[in-house]
Amino acid sequence: MYALIWRAIPGPWPVKLLVALALVAGAAAGLWYYVFPAIDPYMPFNDGAVETQGGP
Repeated sequence: MYALIWRAIPGPWPVKLLVALALVAGAAAGLWYYVFPAIDPYMPFNDGAVETQGGP
């Protein structure tokens, strides 16, 4: 799959490298700013590990 993407990018290898890095950065930014905030309410990471019922 990566070889297919590499062959699909036009230009010599330095240009291909820059475009590939831009694609990776774009995918990471898309995940960071759109996907992760959208799924955050459904993830259990913010739940407390210790729950107390009443006082001491």
